[in-house]
Amino acid sequence: MPWSRVQIKTLPVYRESEEVQGVRVLHCVFWSFYPCIVAFRQCKPLVQVDGTHLYEKYKSALLVAVAYDGNQNIVLIAFAIVQGETADAWEFFLTNLRRYVITIDGVGIISNRHSSIDAAIARSNGAWSPPRAWHMYCIRHIRSNFLRRFKAPYLHKLVVNIGRNRSTTKTTKGLKRGGEAYTQWCDDIGVERWVLAFDGGHRWGHMTTNLVECINSVLKGARNLLVTAIVRSTFYRLNELFTRKSTEAY
Repeated sequence: MPWSRVQIKTLPVYRESEEVQGVRVLHCVFWSFYPCIVAFRQCKPLVQVDGTHLYEKYKSALLVAVAYDGNQNIVLIAFAIVQGETADAWEFFLTNLRRYVITIDGVGIISNRHSSIDAAIARSNGAWSPPRAWHMYCIRHIRSNFLRRFKAPYLHKLVVNIGRNRSTTKTTKGLKRGGEAYTQWCDDIGVERWVLAFDGGHRWGHMTTNLVECINSVLKGARNLLVTAIVRSTFYRLNELFTRKSTEAY
């Protein structure tokens, strides 16, 4: 498809410590179809990212970025197949996502609290940091992290309520009510990362990565295919989606 963006990274092959000439193996690949790139220009300046494991032969990971338009339609904007959810893999994905798809500033990005994503954003030379972008966390993952840390399931509703609260005053009271250890834990994360009252409006009301996780489940049937078949699957599914939406629009 003309004007689509593809970046392929390969590695050399060695045999007994000597490089095999003329042979390269696939290390990772990024792709974004041109209609998706154009569609993002009409979406909220917000993107959700997540990764999911592939099955069978390759044992790699599929990284996906999803946007959301004003009519509450989900738009897949970019994909990557990488060796795993490492800092290098996320850096490869986020760098190309910023270079080819999300070229505007003032965008929000929502993810889980995977350390590799944080590391990749830290390496981005400000491309995914304020004022160019705001990195925020999924409230469900915050809740899971909290329960894993404090073993207090009776407080999980409090965590979610604090995250969804739009009042800074009530949020502060809720933090203090949780105790000093809880307050310190929240402060270490940064309330601007997960509390709606402090997000500066960059979340657009979205608190989770449910959209991209939904897409991961939709692509579940393709996750045991070969790399080229996975790319074709994303193309045909998106082609069907854009064709249907075009017909509905007219």
